[in-house]
Amino acid sequence: MAGTRPYPDEPVGPFPSPPTTDEDREGRAIEFVAPDDFEDVIGDVVEMYVQFDPTDRAQGIPPTGEDRIRNWLETIAEESVNVVAYHDDDVIGHAMLVPDTSDPAAIEDKGDIEWELAIFVLQDYQRAGIGTKLLEHLLGHASDIGIERVWLTVERWNNPAIALYERVGFESTGTESFEQEMAILLE
Repeated sequence: MAGTRPYPDEPVGPFPSPPTTDEDREGRAIEFVAPDDFEDVIGDVVEMYVQFDPTDRAQGIPPTGEDRIRNWLETIAEESVNVVAYHDDDVIGHAMLVPDTSDPAAIEDKGDIEWELAIFVLQDYQRAGIGTKLLEHLLGHASDIGIERVWLTVERWNNPAIALYERVGFESTGTESFEQEMAILLE
């Protein structure tokens, strides 16, 4: 299936693969995990999003309210690819790739479709390098399972997020809109 958006010519990587534990800039031990079954950790991830500051929401996600958060995560759980960041026993970050198709047959061959990225880190853990490491681990896991094309949209004024995406290898696709579209091609 041919992609609908432009991607960089050169693939980027390799990236680290979960599970690993790494120290953030505050000296906290952060564990990065790709759950075998997202349903097993969905309650912990819901708890993180309940604590999430609504002013940090982007493009309407995460939703607010425990029931709406759980419904959102359960809706995407089966097809999405997830990496979760833990500090002690608490989820403090979640990054996911959601397939650009609802065709289950297309999802089987992960390299044939495009995947949209979303990443969230609790406010108390931001600016400590966790977002970068969480994103790198998600991309490493994605590459391990055969995903090649990942894209995202980010609000044009969100310079810290754009800088993060560029640091790991995302490039602007040149689309003109309120949001900046970026893409990466994985090794």
